[in-house]
Amino acid sequence: MVRGVFSQVDAFTDQPYRGNPAAVFLLPGPALAPWMQAVAAEMNLSETAFTWTQAGRRSLRWFTPAVEVPLCGHATLAASHVLWEEGLAGPDETLLFSTRSGLLKARRQGAWIELDFPALRRRKASAPPGLGRALGAEPRYVARAPGTVLVEVGSEKVLRSLKPDFKTLARMHRGAFIVTAASSSPDFDFVSRCFAPGEGIDEDPVTGSAHCCLGPFWAERLGRGELKAFQASARGGVVRVRTAGGRVLLYGKAVTVFKGRLTPRALSQG
Repeated sequence: MVRGVFSQVDAFTDQPYRGNPAAVFLLPGPALAPWMQAVAAEMNLSETAFTWTQAGRRSLRWFTPAVEVPLCGHATLAASHVLWEEGLAGPDETLLFSTRSGLLKARRQGAWIELDFPALRRRKASAPPGLGRALGAEPRYVARAPGTVLVEVGSEKVLRSLKPDFKTLARMHRGAFIVTAASSSPDFDFVSRCFAPGEGIDEDPVTGSAHCCLGPFWAERLGRGELKAFQASARGGVVRVRTAGGRVLLYGKAVTVFKGRLTPRALSQG
């Protein structure tokens, strides 16, 4: 039987009600995928994380309200934060997560949490027919990465003004559309927004995994390996990025907003 206690954490922020909320369930062992999917649909957040330790190995899985995803940054940040907050990991311990995207690492770096993720390789591509009309702006550059369409637009002003046609985007591509532009503020190097209506998320508030593609892209454009990014959703969030060969190091903060417990009847379905 899975344990029903969970935390809701705002990731990539140090302020409640900003950044990207994720639910984190600490389980005593593996749970059935349909049950985890049903819980994620009930939570109705962009991602719900489930983690457990078995035979000395810590596993981590992520679900949107509609599908399981192979990689999620903000829910990994949230899960790491909860493990340290609950005293289930030592303060100086490097957390190792076995996931569908391989072994992921998290460790504390002062007030920040560092995530060690794989870089997402991209290749330049033609824009899907009708992409500019569906996004509300003509692309300057388009590339594809696993599960992702990367789109650069002309300016931060254009990016912030986008009002996408989500139904059209969902028909066009099941995964994520990452839209980016150079920052108009000296505080940041680049800005982004992320739309994934095909995965049940019209706009993701702050997307750690998107920066596994954005980091290498902007590092090449700007000639620097250490960057500071802002995801310009309504909630907004800050992601520091460092490229390291085939890996990307993401840095973010997190804050727990509330904790809850599933009822025995809800638990019995798992």
